[in-house]
Amino acid sequence: MFVQRLFMNYNISIFLDKRRSKANGQYPVKLRVYSSTIQKKKLYPVGIDLIEKDFEHIWESKKRLRGKNEELRIELQEIETRANVEAKKLSHFSFEEFEKKMFRKSTDGDNVFFHFQRAIDRHTKRKKIGTAVSYRYAMKAVKNFITFKTGKEPDRFSFAFITPSWLEEFEEYMLDKGRSVTTIGIYGRTLKAVFNAAILDKDISEDVYPFGKKKYSIPKTNKVKKALTSEQLAILFNARSRIPEQEKARNFWFFSYACNGMNIKDISLLKYSDFDNDQFSYYRSKTFKTSTQRTKIKIYLNEFTKRVIKKYGNTSKEGYVFPVLEIGLSEKEIYQRIQNFTRLINQHVKNLAKENGLPKEISTYWARHSFATNAVRNGASMEFISEALNHSNLNVTKGYFAGFEDETKKEFAKKLMNF
Repeated sequence: MFVQRLFMNYNISIFLDKRRSKANGQYPVKLRVYSSTIQKKKLYPVGIDLIEKDFEHIWESKKRLRGKNEELRIELQEIETRANVEAKKLSHFSFEEFEKKMFRKSTDGDNVFFHFQRAIDRHTKRKKIGTAVSYRYAMKAVKNFITFKTGKEPDRFSFAFITPSWLEEFEEYMLDKGRSVTTIGIYGRTLKAVFNAAILDKDISEDVYPFGKKKYSIPKTNKVKKALTSEQLAILFNARSRIPEQEKARNFWFFSYACNGMNIKDISLLKYSDFDNDQFSYYRSKTFKTSTQRTKIKIYLNEFTKRVIKKYGNTSKEGYVFPVLEIGLSEKEIYQRIQNFTRLINQHVKNLAKENGLPKEISTYWARHSFATNAVRNGASMEFISEALNHSNLNVTKGYFAGFEDETKKEFAKKLMNF
C-alpha cells in the first residue's frame, strides 16, 4: 500500500528512493513532495536507509510492529504528519516556503534569533548588505542585553519574553551604554520588523506583539536639517587643503551636493554607460528594490562636476566612472569599498571643516540637506525640491526635477555652485 496525504495543490508521502542502492543494499527513505500547480516533485532525505523488503514491512503493510521496527514507523509517521501540518499552514504552497517551515528545529518558529538570521540571510541574498549588517548589529544588541540580565549568552529567546516593559528596560540599557536615541530607534524598528515577519509566517500570535498604542513606542528624534549656509558653503569650497586627501574629500562632497545630494554609494556605482553628453541618469540604490515605482533620476552636469569626473574618473571610459569599484567584485567587497570611501570623505571633510571654523559634525549626509536648502535659496519651488528633505524612500529624489522643462533644469544645475 502506498501511503500518502493529499491536501489542496500538493501531495506528500514517504517514499523509498530505489534509483541507486548503497553498498549494503539499502535505499534512502525520503519525503516526497509533489506540487500539482507547477507539476514538480522534490525528494528530501529523512536520514533513514532500508532494504526494499523492510520498507514494505515497516511502512506499507498494516501489520502490527514491535521494537525497532515500530519505532521506525512512528518516526516516519511523525515526519509525514509534520510535513502535512507545515504545508497546510501555507496560504499558497511553494517549495521555498515549505522548506523554510519544515527543515528547522521545532522551537525555531518562536525563536527571535532564528527570525533575525532569516532576515539577515534574506537581505544578503537580495544584495542589500547594509541592511543585513543593520539587522546583525540589532541582534547583537539584543543578545548583549539578555546576557547582561541573565549572566548567560542566549542561544535562543522566545518572542513572548519581549514585552513592552522588556523593551523599556532595553532602551534604558542602551542609553546607559552611551547609545544615541537614533541608534535605539533603528534597533527598535528592526526588532519590530522581525516581529512582523514572524507573525506573517504564522510562527507567533499577534497577541504577543509589544509595539503600538498603549504598548511600547519606539523613540524618535526631532529631524534636524544638517545643512551649511551659503557663507559656510563658500568657505568650505574655497578652503585650502593641506593634503591631497582633503582636496579629494572636499571635491566628492561637493560632487554629491551638486548632483542633487546623490549619496556616495550611488556615486561609486555610477558607470559611463549612465551618461548621455552633459547628463546622466541612475536609479537610487537605497530604494530600488523596495519601491514598486522605479523612476530614474536625471542629473545635469555643471562645470564643477565635469572637472571632478575629469580629475578622478577612470581614463578607460568603461565600467565605473570612479576607481572606487571595479568590475567583478562581490557584493560584500562592493559594500566594504563604499564604506571605506565614505569614511575617507567624512574623515577629511571633518578635518577641513574644523580647520576653517565650520561645524565639526559635517559629513556626506550634510551634502544632501545643503543641496535642498540652497535650491530654495536659488529660487526653486518647494514642489521642485521638497522630496529632498525626506530621505526614507525613493520619493526623496524622484521628484527633484519632475515636471520641468530641460532648459529650466540646465539653468538650475548651473546655479547650484552660486553660494
